[in-house]
Amino acid sequence: MDTPISHHTSLALAQAALETILVGKTESVRLALCCALAGGHLLLEDVPGVGKTTLAYGLQAVLGLAFKRLQFTADLLPADVIGVSIFDPEARGFSFHKGPIFTQLLLADEINRATPKTQSALLEALAEGQVTVDGVPHRLPQPFFVVATQNPHHQVGTFPLPESQMDRFLMRLTLGYPDRAAEREILTGGDRQAMARQQAPLLAAADLVALRAQVRAVRCSEALLDYIQDLLAASRARPDWGGGFSPRAGLALRDAARAHAVLEERGYVLPEDAQAVAVAVLAHRLPAGDPEREVRRLLETVAVP
Repeated sequence: MDTPISHHTSLALAQAALETILVGKTESVRLALCCALAGGHLLLEDVPGVGKTTLAYGLQAVLGLAFKRLQFTADLLPADVIGVSIFDPEARGFSFHKGPIFTQLLLADEINRATPKTQSALLEALAEGQVTVDGVPHRLPQPFFVVATQNPHHQVGTFPLPESQMDRFLMRLTLGYPDRAAEREILTGGDRQAMARQQAPLLAAADLVALRAQVRAVRCSEALLDYIQDLLAASRARPDWGGGFSPRAGLALRDAARAHAVLEERGYVLPEDAQAVAVAVLAHRLPAGDPEREVRRLLETVAVP
C-alpha cells in the first residue's frame, strides 16, 4: 500500500504563495520546496537582481522557520558565522556565544564573496547539522536549512566554491530572467521581498520535520534504484567528467526524487521523479563546460529499466 501523504493541502498552498512572490518561476519554486523536504541545502547561482534573495525570504515565510540572513563579504571571519568562545571572568571560564548559523533557515547571501577559509566554516554544518568550537560539538536547531546565493564567478571579488563544498548542497538552481509577461507583472506590482515578509506561515517547523520523515519513508523500487545506479555508472564511463558521480550524488538523487514524489502526493518514486530533479541535483557536481546540458544528455541516453 502506498504511504499516505499528509500536509499536501498546506504544501500546495505554500507552492502557490511562492509562485505569487517569485513570478514566472514555477519549476524553481517546486524544486526549492523539494530541496527543503528532502533535508538538503540549496545553492542559488545567478546574476544579481533575479530573485535569489526573494526566494529565500519566501521559503522562510511559508515554512514558518526561524530565520537569519548573513551577508558574506571578503572580511567576514569564520567566527562571524559560527560564533566565538569568550572568557567570562565571573565564571572563570570560557562561554560560547552562538553565531547566526544557529537558526532554522540561514540565508548565506553572496557566499562566494567570502574567502575560502570563511566558506569552509559551513562545511560541518552542511554535512552534519552541527559545528565544533574548541573541540566541543554544538548541535544546530532542527530543521536546519541553508539557502546560499552566489554571483557568477566572472564577477569581480568572488572566490569559487571548492568541489567539496558544492557537493554538500543537494541542489543548485539558476533562476534566469523572467519572461515578458512575468516581468511586466513585476514592474507593475509591489515589492516582492515586502510581499515575502508579509506572507503568513502555511507550515511550521514541526510540520517540516514530519514531512522530512515522511519523505524518508517513500518507497523506492528495485527498478528505480537500478535506474539511479545506471545513471551513476554512465557518468563514470565518461573520461571528461572527472570520475563521474559519487555514491553521495546517488543518495542525493534518491532523496530529491522521494521529495518530488511527496509533492506529487505519492508514496512511491517513479523514474519521472528522478528525471524532474536530476539537473538541479547533479549538474553542479560536474566539471563539464555546460553541466546542465550534459546531465540532460545523460538522461536521454540511459534507458529506464
